[in-house]
Amino acid sequence: MLAVLGLDTLAESVYRAMLARPQDGVAALAQYTGHAEEQVRDTLDLLSELALVRPSAEQEGRLRAVSPDIGMEILMARQQAELAAQQQRVETSRAAAAQLIAEFADLRPQAPSPGVEQLVGLDQIRDCLARLTREMTTEVMTFAPDGAHTPESIAAARSLNAELLERGIRMRTIYLDSARNSPHTVEYVNWLSERGAQIRTVPVLPTRMIITDRSAAVIPVNSHDTAAGAVVLTGQGTLTALCALFETTWAAAQPLGQAGVRNSQGLTGPEATTIRLLSEGFTDEAIAKRLGVSQRTARRIATDLMERLGARSRFEAGVRAVQHGWLPAQPV
Repeated sequence: MLAVLGLDTLAESVYRAMLARPQDGVAALAQYTGHAEEQVRDTLDLLSELALVRPSAEQEGRLRAVSPDIGMEILMARQQAELAAQQQRVETSRAAAAQLIAEFADLRPQAPSPGVEQLVGLDQIRDCLARLTREMTTEVMTFAPDGAHTPESIAAARSLNAELLERGIRMRTIYLDSARNSPHTVEYVNWLSERGAQIRTVPVLPTRMIITDRSAAVIPVNSHDTAAGAVVLTGQGTLTALCALFETTWAAAQPLGQAGVRNSQGLTGPEATTIRLLSEGFTDEAIAKRLGVSQRTARRIATDLMERLGARSRFEAGVRAVQHGWLPAQPV
């Protein structure tokens, strides 16, 4: 019955037996469930990893089953984490596909593909964005992974965005969580919000992207040098995927005023992203770039997480994060 939550028949039978007969040891549980003692011991190890059984505070060396209400919450939280990880992989794949389209267009400038317009250099990019802005009639959706605004960039964008909002254009922008640390940026996005714009933040974004009227998307050819070149994508299939990517990311993002929101494991967005990146072998420098923060800040977040996990190495931190339910268990 609990297979849908990731618990196989043997594990479920042992867990139920421990709930029904809390005083039974391994031998009694084996006899009650009809399984070999070795199988029961292996299953107890699995249940311990899943946090469904814990050491007894009253009987040293014995395990006890956690109550069903807590146990089911643990299983559902793990399943949600696995679904979130899978969704993140899907989103990353969509972004990678869009990036590949951009790179392909850059490699074949003499043979433009239908639905792909290549822009070379900052002047062409700005001219294109100005044209799309003039032609816009309903909405603009933006990924803004560039971090905090400078006072100069705010001054340049303020009048244009004010004009769009006065025209009734629906404006939704997703920034990195690190933008919350910039007083200039916070003041600017609050100014936008007062005029009807919607602003949210996430720990990481796949690339810079601007979608206008769900009919054209502008993305850079090189995410590390957005001024070098970009492509305008207008193909229906590509736009459908990119709009879905934006909507999925928007649904998971937090409104700017909800700083410090924590997930079911007690982690903030940057913390959850950092522990995932640590487990994947990312360096402090790479994590800092993904989060849009300084390398010192990334190192501080990583160190704090390792201390909370009681881990002495990044590998051990990844193992303990899975044990604590901070990361989904990897399939074997």
